[in-house]
Amino acid sequence: EIHIKEPIEKEVNPRLLPGELLLCEASTVYKYVQEDGSNRGTYGKLVCTNFKISFLDDDSASDDNEPQFKNKIVGENDITLQCVDQIYGVYDEKKKLLTGQLRKYPETLIIYCKDLRVFNFCLRYTKEEEVKRIVSGIVHHSQTPKLLKRLFLFSYASAAPSNTDGRNQTVMFETLEDWRDELERTKGNVKYKAVTTNEGYRVSEKLPLYFVVPICISEESILKYEGRGIPIWCWSCHNGAALLKMSSFPKEQDDSTSQMQKAFLDGIYKTISKPPYELLRMDDLSSSLPSLQDIQTAYTRFKQLFLIDNSTDFWATDVKWFSLLESTNWLEIIRRVLKKAIEVAECLEIQHTNVLLIEESATDLCCVISSLVQVMMDSYSRTKSGFQSLIQKEWVIGGHSFLDRCNHLHKSEKEEAPVFLLLLNCVWQLVQQYPPAFEFTETYLTVLSDSLYVPIFSTFFFNSQHQRDTNKSGESLKTQSGPFRFLTVWDWSVQFDPKALAFLNNPLYAEKPKPDRSQRKTARFKHQRQLSLPLTQAKPSTKRGFFREETDHLIKNILGKRIGKFINSSDEPPNSLREFYDSWHSKPVDYHGLLLPRIDGPEIKVWAQRYLRWIPEAQLHGGGTIATAAKILDLMEEVQSLQVKMDEEHSQAVSGDVHSVPLLRNSARLSSLFPFALLQRQSVKPALPTSTWKDLEDEDDLVKRDDEFVDLSGDML
Repeated sequence: EIHIKEPIEKEVNPRLLPGELLLCEASTVYKYVQEDGSNRGTYGKLVCTNFKISFLDDDSASDDNEPQFKNKIVGENDITLQCVDQIYGVYDEKKKLLTGQLRKYPETLIIYCKDLRVFNFCLRYTKEEEVKRIVSGIVHHSQTPKLLKRLFLFSYASAAPSNTDGRNQTVMFETLEDWRDELERTKGNVKYKAVTTNEGYRVSEKLPLYFVVPICISEESILKYEGRGIPIWCWSCHNGAALLKMSSFPKEQDDSTSQMQKAFLDGIYKTISKPPYELLRMDDLSSSLPSLQDIQTAYTRFKQLFLIDNSTDFWATDVKWFSLLESTNWLEIIRRVLKKAIEVAECLEIQHTNVLLIEESATDLCCVISSLVQVMMDSYSRTKSGFQSLIQKEWVIGGHSFLDRCNHLHKSEKEEAPVFLLLLNCVWQLVQQYPPAFEFTETYLTVLSDSLYVPIFSTFFFNSQHQRDTNKSGESLKTQSGPFRFLTVWDWSVQFDPKALAFLNNPLYAEKPKPDRSQRKTARFKHQRQLSLPLTQAKPSTKRGFFREETDHLIKNILGKRIGKFINSSDEPPNSLREFYDSWHSKPVDYHGLLLPRIDGPEIKVWAQRYLRWIPEAQLHGGGTIATAAKILDLMEEVQSLQVKMDEEHSQAVSGDVHSVPLLRNSARLSSLFPFALLQRQSVKPALPTSTWKDLEDEDDLVKRDDEFVDLSGDML
């Protein structure tokens, strides 16, 4: 039985952005609704432009029932070309990966997206010529290697009116003054200086125009090895200890070159390590953290758990969900990265020791650890503008290869690795553990991860500041000639209207109290202590349970070698980090001071909003964090309206200054998929294969739990 809407009679045309061109289209395409395997769906037109793949049905023509959280650039049925992960064709009920030239065209097209959406398009009722054009067009424009200047980023920049400032108090770190201001803010200007040595990129094309080094480092040293072997400043702690990073020399060198480089490094270390006044700890991240290849492999396995074709696939994997999740190793990598950030924080905070992070290019894991440490130790980095400035400083200007790591040009899969996504996953762990400490929400992090694949912003589409600057010049349609004016992703008004922007701001953010001691004491919240860090033998817990008793040994093995490996001086107590961690967790949390993530087994969680938001079967009807947010926003709206009435009574009406918040009445009607997907119909749990039922014969609890979702005898087709 197939439930369909009749083919649309009126012509529906795609909404094109400035510089966007329609390349190919196909009518009478049938889009399946990813639900219960009953082939429900709707007819429409499938189009491909130089920016996106888009499905247009009769709902696309009307503005009725628009979601509250609507993206103005990418619609519900739009897929940017950079967001396409893999394309499969179905031939006689067999799936085949589509790449390059096609000899035979499929009956069904399945598009897997990098934001984990899955689209199923049936082409059985489409004209053969249109099928050839649309399938070839989609595969070619989304999967084949392309030149940088062919990105839609340049078409849009040359055609769109440049009438937005878009900085929103975000420090862009493109000028010498920005770096000097940051040095002053962190009190690092006593020992460190901003340098102009790389103006004109005469030192290195990978380094930014301006950066900060220890005062004792000479210009000749910076120039000698193209910036390699030079400690570059990231941030200074309140006690004067600093976080530094350094790109290492290539490992395969001849003996004479290696000796010269070793002598050079020894000289550099002696100038900045002056015991007992200035201590320096070095950490080679390439040996103490997983490789980029390991990270890519783990994430590739992990995302497969969420790229669900239909309900049957979902319920089939649900039976062995935990074992599948553990086998990906993704959560373990997040734990190891958070643990490393805690190590660095302990060195800076307790031991007052400078930490030098070392990596081959210092633009991948160095960016992750330095950013995490700043989020944990600097409350400014937990504000929206502070976090955005941090991403600009460490990632965009710092030279992270977004173009290669996201594989935007489909040049080489060997370079691809979700390093920036790894950071966002780690920050999300902190956001969900300590919500009042952050001015932004998990929804903000989710839309930031989505923006990686929207090529109208330059933020995530270059490998370095040099690459961006050299590609800025070009012909503009508006001004005849002149540099491109790229948009920055930090201007959120380009993607969302004010009503939607309210979801990015945390209404329960504990703003920094005024510098009054009595107020500061009352502003601290009591924090309930969680499970202690399972690195050494812990005191037996009064609570008897699975995690404490059955998995102590397992977790110790998972966490790997003891943290003492980082601190390689012999007189260092091996459990100093454990003491630091336990001591911090035994005290009340200061939401504007140091934050340490909890990294015990059950504390590292899956970022449910990002990974489960397109799966109806995984939703909580009337539940999830959005139900809580809805109640809070309703209460805020009521308080604000009362405030307006009071002000009017006192003849001091300030209604124009009141910030509007979205109306989210009847939160029970929402689901945990909101705001990314509207409330879905209750999903129908399909009949499980006989073999699976046999496996579950003794699992009475599981069977009983399933009953609340569906009456298996009555709803099968």
